[in-house]
Amino acid sequence: MDLKEKLVSSFMAFEDTVDVHSPIHDIRTEAIKTFETQGFPTKKQEAWKYTSLNAVLKHDYSVFPKLDNDIEFKDVKKYFIHDIDAYKIIFIDGKYASHLSQTTHDGIDVCLMSSALAKPKYRLIIENYFNKIAPNESLSALNTAFSAEGAYIHIPKNKLVEKPIQIIHFSTGNEAALMLQPRNLVVVDENSHVQIIERHQSLTDNPVLTNSVTEIFANKRAIVDYYKIQNDRQSATLIDNTYVNQKQESLAKVHTFSFGGKLIRNNLNFYQNGERIDSTMKGITIIGDKQHVDHNTLVHHIEPNCESHQDYKGIFGDRATGVFNGKVVVEKEAQKTNAFQANNNILVSDKASINTKPQLEIFADDVKCSHGCTIGQLDESAMFYLRSRGIPEKEARALLMFAFSNNVLDSVKIPEIKNRITKIIANKLGVNIGFEL
Repeated sequence: MDLKEKLVSSFMAFEDTVDVHSPIHDIRTEAIKTFETQGFPTKKQEAWKYTSLNAVLKHDYSVFPKLDNDIEFKDVKKYFIHDIDAYKIIFIDGKYASHLSQTTHDGIDVCLMSSALAKPKYRLIIENYFNKIAPNESLSALNTAFSAEGAYIHIPKNKLVEKPIQIIHFSTGNEAALMLQPRNLVVVDENSHVQIIERHQSLTDNPVLTNSVTEIFANKRAIVDYYKIQNDRQSATLIDNTYVNQKQESLAKVHTFSFGGKLIRNNLNFYQNGERIDSTMKGITIIGDKQHVDHNTLVHHIEPNCESHQDYKGIFGDRATGVFNGKVVVEKEAQKTNAFQANNNILVSDKASINTKPQLEIFADDVKCSHGCTIGQLDESAMFYLRSRGIPEKEARALLMFAFSNNVLDSVKIPEIKNRITKIIANKLGVNIGFEL
């Protein structure tokens, strides 16, 4: 039995563990039918032309981990941004870990998807927002079919959330191979502001396949600042599907830092439904060995007077493979759109590769749109300049690569995250940068 057949057959057993009177029961049922029809994506599909899941799907994944796995904070402290006060929603092998978490209902809801699905007081939000922007395609549908747990965040009107929210999914490795399908829902109402940090982390080298879906709704004049830290072990595979719906005058930023994992696929889609909206998507990828990172992005400009900014930097060594497939769509009504898209890459190995395809589809005639990509090696004249000032070759190369990615870090609003990412980059480049940001 292959993984698709196992998942389809497991759905009936999953239904027995959840409330069939749930507001999303019918949505789950339709979703599993979609997945059964479409199956896992293949390289025959244009959006997956450069990324194959075949090697990942060969493992015999456990769909329902049977053991309760407790871990202590001291064992996982290093994976938290622990030098800031934050709300925390922590999961271990897909199950909520209350002893590591700090949730709240004090004016805002920072809690669990399972609670939101089960309690009547959350039903209106679930009915209005759950699965409203996640597309009807195979992997998102698979996650929808098995939606049971994840983060539920609702920020009512006129709220400034005073501290960030950390969402961390740990896998203990107690299963020989494990598949996780977390589902996150973030609703930020008018004039509110929230910062969110998300991470998926394996604690052993046992294979883990995570198929995550996050729906983010930024309502009128809301501000959402979202950070994804991807620095997992090389036995882990992450398929991250994030969908952002923005209303009038909202600001949404998603920073994606991809450093670790066997295979990472980031599907990041922004939908602008209002005027004077600002959308920002930035990322840094630094990988080596045989790692594979694929960024698939979309910004859909639907109404006039909006902006979007995409800036992705990639550094690829050894036999690593990078993919960037970014699309900007500007509808006929979306006049005065200002859209910028850039993907710049450095290959530090002759065996590394990058496939990049920035795209613009413009149906309006009064817009300012640009896109471009670069692929190259380090500037030899810059290397010579640094070496002539007494800087060793290894450190000179690291400084140039750090400078190459630094403009992405400039837009990070949480200093502790900027410091953490700086240290990760230094570690990936194998040097001590020697300064703090």
